[in-house]
Amino acid sequence: MNEEILKTGAPKVNLLGLTQEEMIEFFAGLGEKPFRASQVMKWIHLGAVDNFQDMTNLSKALRAKLESTAEIYIPEVVYKKFSKDGTRKWVLKLDHSNSVEAVFIPSDGRGTLCVSSQVGCALDCSFCSTGKQGFQRNLSAAEIIAQVWVANQSFGPRDNRGDRPVTNIVMMGMGEPLLNFDNVIRAMHLMKDDLGYGVSKRRLTLSTSGVVPAMDQMGEEIDVSLAVSLHAPNDELRDQLVPINKKYPLKELLAACTRYLNRYDSNRRRVTMEYVMIDGINDAPEHAKQLAKLLRNVPSKINLIPFNPFPGSDYRRSPTERVEWFQNFLLKQGYTTTVRSTRGDDIDAACGQLVGKVQDRTRRNSRWREKLIDISSGDGADGSA
Repeated sequence: MNEEILKTGAPKVNLLGLTQEEMIEFFAGLGEKPFRASQVMKWIHLGAVDNFQDMTNLSKALRAKLESTAEIYIPEVVYKKFSKDGTRKWVLKLDHSNSVEAVFIPSDGRGTLCVSSQVGCALDCSFCSTGKQGFQRNLSAAEIIAQVWVANQSFGPRDNRGDRPVTNIVMMGMGEPLLNFDNVIRAMHLMKDDLGYGVSKRRLTLSTSGVVPAMDQMGEEIDVSLAVSLHAPNDELRDQLVPINKKYPLKELLAACTRYLNRYDSNRRRVTMEYVMIDGINDAPEHAKQLAKLLRNVPSKINLIPFNPFPGSDYRRSPTERVEWFQNFLLKQGYTTTVRSTRGDDIDAACGQLVGKVQDRTRRNSRWREKLIDISSGDGADGSA
């Protein structure tokens, strides 16, 4: 590794997405002690520093060596908007044609950052605007972490490192995280690392539409909170709303949820079931009854999400009184049931509205969906092209 790192003309290594183990290996390749990894990680992730010359506890010689072999590359923020309700949205330009979005949502003493894992999405859920743009590519671990870095940096320097504005991170932005498996898992390990962003496993959540083989592999790789984009209480309806259900129907999906919980402390852990409320589609009393029965044997909490309209969609948001009835019914059935507050409407940052600045790729999307799901059924489940 020494020769590769130090070779003249070799591409610079982007340190932004390296885990602690990878950072130690990088510095070993430079002939440096392991403690250099922790020093640099603190500067990058805790100090939001992207210039080696500002890392004042490193020698001038080491800073010069880093300048020639490495970089801390943060994609350009081409758009940012702060909502009147405290929500913040950023668009990061990844390359000449691709952008990705991240959203920060403050609520009840928490600061939740919604992070994207792909440019677009191959799964084409009928109620989500992101899926309508098609799938372009996976994000690297560094591009995923860049969203966290930008969000933290936007709050400015802090005297107390324990005072983190971003307290919770959810992999619920653009894309299906488990179809970009390796990069997402690496990034989440860095999010959990005390030398990274120090987010506890209960405050770090991955949301999936139900890529069952990758859910099982995830259980072997990392312990975080799990959320499932459920949205329907029966296979017939879910086939329409969440097409991946045709490959991994509800019985298989819920069995995978139970296996994931059983790897850890299932007596204290629950899966968050996300359920978008769409007028006249999945919000009838019969749907509530089916949902209560469906989840009876899976430790769950239910998050009802009023549908957020977007151009080109024929769906409408369920009336408030119907959402309240649905919630009260599930509460009486013994389920912890919350209604997600709609935030960031004025900056198109609400759930299901992340779309990015790329052209529609509907036909390409169909081919990629088949390819990615096939990959997830194999040994790797990493979803990379």
